[in-house]
Amino acid sequence: MEVVNAQRKFFHDQKTKPVELRLLRLKALYCGILKYEQQLTEALKQDLNKSAFDSYTTEIGYTLKEISHTIKYLERWCKPKKVCKAPIYFVGAKSYIINEPYGVTLIIAPWNYPFQLAIVPLIGALAAGNTAIVKPSELTPNVSKALSVMLEELFPAELVAVVEGGKEVSESLLRQKFDYIFFTGSTEVGKIVMESAAKNLVPVTLELGGKSPTIVHKDANLPLAARRIAWGKFLNAGQTCVAPDYVYVHSEVKKEFLVLLKEEIKKMYGVSPLQNKDYTRIIHKKHFDRLTSLLTGAKVVIGGESDEGNLLIEPTVLDQVTWCMPVMKEEIFGPILPTMEYDDIQVAISEIVSKPKPLALYLFTESKKIEDNILRNISFGGGCINDTLYHLTQPYLSFGGVGESGMGSYHGEYSFQTFSHQKSIVKQTTKFDISLRYRSSKEMLKIMRKLLK
Repeated sequence: MEVVNAQRKFFHDQKTKPVELRLLRLKALYCGILKYEQQLTEALKQDLNKSAFDSYTTEIGYTLKEISHTIKYLERWCKPKKVCKAPIYFVGAKSYIINEPYGVTLIIAPWNYPFQLAIVPLIGALAAGNTAIVKPSELTPNVSKALSVMLEELFPAELVAVVEGGKEVSESLLRQKFDYIFFTGSTEVGKIVMESAAKNLVPVTLELGGKSPTIVHKDANLPLAARRIAWGKFLNAGQTCVAPDYVYVHSEVKKEFLVLLKEEIKKMYGVSPLQNKDYTRIIHKKHFDRLTSLLTGAKVVIGGESDEGNLLIEPTVLDQVTWCMPVMKEEIFGPILPTMEYDDIQVAISEIVSKPKPLALYLFTESKKIEDNILRNISFGGGCINDTLYHLTQPYLSFGGVGESGMGSYHGEYSFQTFSHQKSIVKQTTKFDISLRYRSSKEMLKIMRKLLK
């Protein structure tokens, strides 16, 4: 593609590296988002029926905060990092690490948070001094178009370009030689991206998903747990990669928890969620059909109604769920919450660790012992104790998966590091030279054995 070659020339002409230029571009992006806020909000409404509140808090405002945080600390992040400690045979030398940009990067964004998940990686790419080609999802065409118009106005294509289109466009992009690829999406497509990248030995970050568990222990603050789980699960109609995918509830409190959960859903979405004008729709008919098929044969205790014409599914809770049911075979990615019960926490832990490592885990308990047990024995990308989703909003924390839920991380300084190569340098003194390394006698070997232990 010509745009890839143009960006490579732009990068090699040193037009991305000066820190003052990076800051100017980030400030321009901030101002551009403010200018296009109304258009972006309307596009999100058209594509996903997102409310103005959800569009701002989970997409636009979230992204603005990421930019302001990066602007505040970028100069500090860009400074060479001095390595103070070194073995004795490095006497006289100085060691440090330089963060240098990779070059031409590709950012492939998904449809569930189509603005935020395109722009937040772009912030890291620009902050680190790269160029970027952004491929938004074809499933959110209005947001894709708004992104294209905004970024085309803000930046030359040699620095930032938006390439719209479907599967064929993505495949064409993946055949190009990039210096870094950042992908957010499903595990299945992530494997394709990684396979394509491997052909050119291109480093990748994969932000994927998985079945993120939530555990509600018998000592949990149940009203708070119900409220925060309902919020985290049904935000964006459950189309969130780190949404609670299922809940393990202690048998002693499950009945009370379900009553409280029903009350919280009613408070958030009303008696008839399908009539709520701000309730997010399912992205397309195929996804809608997949989700409704998961309800077949399941015991629905909350919700369960759907509107095929408007692609809406009520916040739905299932009971008496087992691992052999279809709803537990894959990531749900919709407003359906299976519940299971346990008596022994070790049994719940064993079930969770027997499955692929999840992107997130949420635990509700007042017990430090239970907390330590879960954190020590279950591997997952990140999560919360007594909350859901909130770890994403902490700009000082990295976000990313592990195993089948992804590789690499970003947000805040971690975005800068993701799009930077850490180049290690030793600056050796010329005032003297230690001659030990040049000798090969038996006496010198004895000395080297002591030094290199």
